[in-house]
Amino acid sequence: MSAEPVYRPAYVAGGGGLLDVAEAIAADWAAVGVRGSFLARNLDSGEQLGFGVDEMMPLASVVKVPLALVVLDRIAAGELDPAHPVTVDPATNSVGPTGLAAFRHPATVAVGDLLLLMLSVSDNAAADALFGLVPVADVDARLRAWGCDGIRVRHRMNHMYECAAGAAGNDFSLALELAVRDERAGRHTIETLDPAHANLGSASALVDLLQRVWADEISRPRATAELRRLMGFQVFTQRLAGELRADTLRWSGKTGTFLHLRHEIGVVQAESGDRIAMAALTRADRRAGQAPDIDLAIGIGARQAFEALRG
Repeated sequence: MSAEPVYRPAYVAGGGGLLDVAEAIAADWAAVGVRGSFLARNLDSGEQLGFGVDEMMPLASVVKVPLALVVLDRIAAGELDPAHPVTVDPATNSVGPTGLAAFRHPATVAVGDLLLLMLSVSDNAAADALFGLVPVADVDARLRAWGCDGIRVRHRMNHMYECAAGAAGNDFSLALELAVRDERAGRHTIETLDPAHANLGSASALVDLLQRVWADEISRPRATAELRRLMGFQVFTQRLAGELRADTLRWSGKTGTFLHLRHEIGVVQAESGDRIAMAALTRADRRAGQAPDIDLAIGIGARQAFEALRG
């Protein structure tokens, strides 16, 4: 029986030892049982480092960033009122542990506050309420019109859980086992983990999107400014931002977690003016609902990249 081939990602890096940093991050990820993509880019110099940057991967809750931008674009165009009230009923709610998704009683929330809940605590019910106002096909079409060809939006958030339940019933542990097994086999029992059906993106496409948002080169300045503000409220900072906590640094980001997927994208800005955009998209090769060692490896990689790329 032949041994499983060694995973060797393709690297991108400028000079000055950046390739060494990218290789070190990839090695640290492999040591804790993680494959995936990583890209960090200095938004001002253009210097970057990473690996596997063009691999397309299911996005989980990272898709909430392009969704938010499309909704904010509608608001900036005067097509949607941020004060418009939306009632979310738990009887028809989306699954999730935070925000409206965890509510037991109907709640009415303004569109602007749905955006806040979606980006700050990754509220799936808030996201799907926004998809109710701006349908999936419209979000995807707007991304195409903006030239974001490396990001695809194909389904609402709750569809991930519906597909997992369809494959494993209410046994989330079994769903996680199926996800890991299928990853090794190259097939997907859970449809929303299949690149042919999932909300999809690459590290390079996501960093490109962040760069355009931070430079006001996509949508409208009113929309991009609000997206930057809202991403600054993110509560979950255990991954990319985990080793970047300091009074002199400001992090704006969005995580994505589903079964064996642990992602994050964002921008770290220093008082010195350095601005580094990052995307980490990871797949674990073990059945662990909690994996602080993986989060730590992602955070250490982010710190290494930040230090290597800052001016």
